Amino acid sequence: MKKIGFLSFGHWSASPQSMVRSGADALVQSIELAVAAEEAGADGAYYRVHHFAQQLASPFPLLAAAAARTSRIELGTAVIDMRYENPLYMAEDAGAADLISGGRLQLGISRGSPEQVIDGFRYFGYVPPDGVSDADMAREHTKVFLEVIKGEGFAEPNPRPMFANPPGLLRVEPHSPGLRDRIWWGAGTRATAEWTAEQGLNLMSSTLLSEDTGVPFHQLQAEQIQRFRNAWQTAGHSREPRVSVSRSIFPIVNDLDRQLFWQQRESTDQVGWLDGGNARFGRTYAGEPDKLVAELAEDEAIAAADTLLLTVPNQLGVEYNAHVIESVLTHVAPELGWR
Repeated sequence: MKKIGFLSFGHWSASPQSMVRSGADALVQSIELAVAAEEAGADGAYYRVHHFAQQLASPFPLLAAAAARTSRIELGTAVIDMRYENPLYMAEDAGAADLISGGRLQLGISRGSPEQVIDGFRYFGYVPPDGVSDADMAREHTKVFLEVIKGEGFAEPNPRPMFANPPGLLRVEPHSPGLRDRIWWGAGTRATAEWTAEQGLNLMSSTLLSEDTGVPFHQLQAEQIQRFRNAWQTAGHSREPRVSVSRSIFPIVNDLDRQLFWQQRESTDQVGWLDGGNARFGRTYAGEPDKLVAELAEDEAIAAADTLLLTVPNQLGVEYNAHVIESVLTHVAPELGWR
């Protein structure tokens, strides 16, 4: 069995070809797709976070709203850029959204990705001190966030408060028990995956790795996952970790599928240059279900992960994306033993 959810970037565009014309459309349709995915039998609704772009950005109102409309599926991010975050305020938002969801949040966080603007985190008021990189700042924000969501008191109470305080030091409220175990780190390299395990975070790996060893993408990603698991065992954590991978998978089962994705049937890995180094991008899987089953059976990283996130072309609208999710669940997942 494998958990299967969707991952949406929440793009919107005024283009006549887009079913998502505004930020309001993107937010409302993101909620509607979570509802449709739950009805189809999917296990998760995950949203990308990009600042200064016509894409989803502020995740917690969206997560809370989707939680109020659903009852079963996991709700998550992939990923929140921690360079932009006030960790204590984020802890309050995350605690509130998790309580609304009944403990279904799965928060993917990371040091960030290439941005729409130069050093956008500076506009949010976060400037790394001299000698400290923006990645270091993101990890420091993460360290504080992970500490405060444990629920332990750390703030000195006012001796004459407006309302009576409980005894001892005070913590960030609302506190949601168990949230600390449902935080994931988006790792783009094998070394970062090992660091993720050392921190006791779940591993989130996407269709992009910011390194390249010359082997196929799925094999490099499988090595990353194995290194994560080895490091987790060495660290001696008591719980079982989770691992997710993202894939673009489009079963061709009707004429519209064929029109949209027929040309993607021979997609292959791509190697490029990103943030000053080599990067390897995963392929798109598109084709008739029997072809997809044969190809996906050879994907070593999917086999090694417990969670698969289907990247969806959200500008094609809720109905079509719900169809894609249902097609994977109906025509592909059972044949591979994922269901």
